[in-house]
Amino acid sequence: MDFDQLETFLEVSRHSSFSRAAEKRFRTQPAISSQIRSLEEEVGAKLLDRSGGKVSVTASGKLFQKFAQEMIELRKTMLTAVAETERVPRGEIVVGANEGTCLHILPEVFAEFKKQYPGVGVNIQRADYAKILESVIGNSVDFGVVSLPVNDARLTVVLIHRDELVIIAPPHHPLAKMKSATVAQVAKFSLVVPKAGHTRDALENLFYERKLKPRYTMELDSSELLKRFVAADAGVGFIARSNVLEDVRAHALSAIPISDAKIRRDLALVFRKDKALSRAALAFIDIAVKLKTPDAVTAIR
Repeated sequence: MDFDQLETFLEVSRHSSFSRAAEKRFRTQPAISSQIRSLEEEVGAKLLDRSGGKVSVTASGKLFQKFAQEMIELRKTMLTAVAETERVPRGEIVVGANEGTCLHILPEVFAEFKKQYPGVGVNIQRADYAKILESVIGNSVDFGVVSLPVNDARLTVVLIHRDELVIIAPPHHPLAKMKSATVAQVAKFSLVVPKAGHTRDALENLFYERKLKPRYTMELDSSELLKRFVAADAGVGFIARSNVLEDVRAHALSAIPISDAKIRRDLALVFRKDKALSRAALAFIDIAVKLKTPDAVTAIR
């Protein structure tokens, strides 16, 4: 049994899929299947049930999963602790963030971090808000980068980026000619909105408070898709200001401030309070806070 087999098993059990695990591990599906067979033979128990065309973790597999995760974490802690006897950040940091954050907020942070600490590996796992928090609590990532608020007493929350929602519309749209618009004015048009999440909840509450009945024309689970459909004139939408800066500069979209409401989309680094942070992790926090100060977002006008 080796750590590579353990990581493969955890990947299959995490995604309930051999093919998805193969993609994540950059292996062929037969290679993944072979590793699992060897592991089951050595353990002497069936860890994964492949019947009915689905992959599920057996009772023995769930017990094995717990120990496998602990062994992977212990190995990581051991390697980091030994490396840090040289007092230079080493090892790897794993960060969970959503699509928009990965594309528009974190690139310069990661670039600066790699420039200062080239010996530290960086692993980015893209996921939605709920899965990111689940990964942080489950210790499968070192940090999560999520929008506030975060209400979990088990987590430390470090603000790294202030943001707010703006209205987005195609450049030829009537709203694009306005310096700002009210929520009621926007609600008259067809809306492209997120399927779920903090932004969707905030919009629902806002429309309810104003007794407005918005017309949702599309519900999407990707901020980048939302921008593309708005640019194609499928409707207008709301998005974090920083996520649309490049599109505004390219004249693909117009961003219009909301005149009668202010919806914050602030971002924070979150990690477990009981987690002993490595030097690399502490260095990452320091760089993120310095680069992404509260006033760092350029206003759109």
